[in-house]
Amino acid sequence: MSESVPAVSVPAARDPHAASFESGVRVPMYTPEFAADPHLAYREMRAKFGALAPVELSPGVPATLVLGYRTAVQIFNDPDRFPADPRVWQEGVPADCPVLPMMQWRPNALRNAGNEHARYRQTNTAGLTGIDRYRLQGTVERVAVSLVNSFCAAGTADLVRDYAFPLAFQVLNSLLGCPVEIAGQAAEGMRAVFEGVGAERGNKLLVDALLRLTLHKRAEPGEDVTTRMLRHPANLTDTEMVHQLATLYGAGIEPQQNLIVNTLLLMLVDDRFGDSVLGGTLATRDALDEVLFDDPPMANFCISFPRQPVFLEDTWLPAHQPVVISMAACNTDPAIRTGDFAGNRSHLAWGAGPHACPASSLAYLIAQEAVDQLLDALPDISLAVTRSELTWRPGPFHRALTALPVTFAPSPPVPTRS
Repeated sequence: MSESVPAVSVPAARDPHAASFESGVRVPMYTPEFAADPHLAYREMRAKFGALAPVELSPGVPATLVLGYRTAVQIFNDPDRFPADPRVWQEGVPADCPVLPMMQWRPNALRNAGNEHARYRQTNTAGLTGIDRYRLQGTVERVAVSLVNSFCAAGTADLVRDYAFPLAFQVLNSLLGCPVEIAGQAAEGMRAVFEGVGAERGNKLLVDALLRLTLHKRAEPGEDVTTRMLRHPANLTDTEMVHQLATLYGAGIEPQQNLIVNTLLLMLVDDRFGDSVLGGTLATRDALDEVLFDDPPMANFCISFPRQPVFLEDTWLPAHQPVVISMAACNTDPAIRTGDFAGNRSHLAWGAGPHACPASSLAYLIAQEAVDQLLDALPDISLAVTRSELTWRPGPFHRALTALPVTFAPSPPVPTRS
């Protein structure tokens, strides 16, 4: 589809990006200070720039951050002007750029538009649709009980290291039919990609592991997501399969871990949820919904790359420069946060439009079961430190605690189902 720049005369004073470009002012999103209180940064950016703010994703990597809910919905549903293909952008990005592995072009649904996007998405959806939800719930329960039993006698645990990460990791590997030795390498690579530390090496580790998984499943198919994708009529090549699996690893471990941990944190520190959950007034799903509004596991993502300058919200967005949706900022936009959000799922945590997450209901099921299993087993669990002592991992995309230390009365192992 051909595009043309609207014939609109834009006064310089109405173009906050132009002013910020001239002054060199951009908000860095990779610092510990941003990670410690991103909502303060969102409020300050909204007050200064409005719905669109100039940011840096890493040193020397400029982008536009979308802070307005309605603006984000407009972008989500306009893939012609806001395509997800980054190939022109990445031509000028150094190979060792820390955020490149998270943003670079791959032959997958996340980083393509048009027919190729549809082809990859149909394959992913076919793989996910075949998941037996009852069996998945049983898998989460089994993994959760095993993990709880590994630390329940100690009276202390780090719910990131000891619970949420290994649970997300084991459940995803079960869904994909991934052998343990391959899964460990894939997890190491994916963590480096998300952290932006050793990301280039991490990307190579990830790709190598997922190629091994692809070849393994071609030789030994099973009842799993990987096999269903390999059997799809789209007939993906090994390279294409690697990058579909990379998307599933990217979505199935880090964000899933963060959703579980952020929900547990809310339920541990907020009296509304502590009292209500014990009293039966509110359920875990209410805590999940609040986290998906206020602290979504992927706080800033859903990246697009305009092919030419786009005039939006009194601002010219440069061609081939990343436009990043801040799900966290958009969900807390005062223009839409005007009442009680209990039971409301109009948040953007799963994205929207043609690139909306196809596995959101599965992620929700896994997180709810993981939280319920832990709290059922250890009902007196509490934070081992004050909330102010908790630290958040730096990075422009995720909302992730470094650790969630807790204490509880030592208890015997939870009985397992036969």
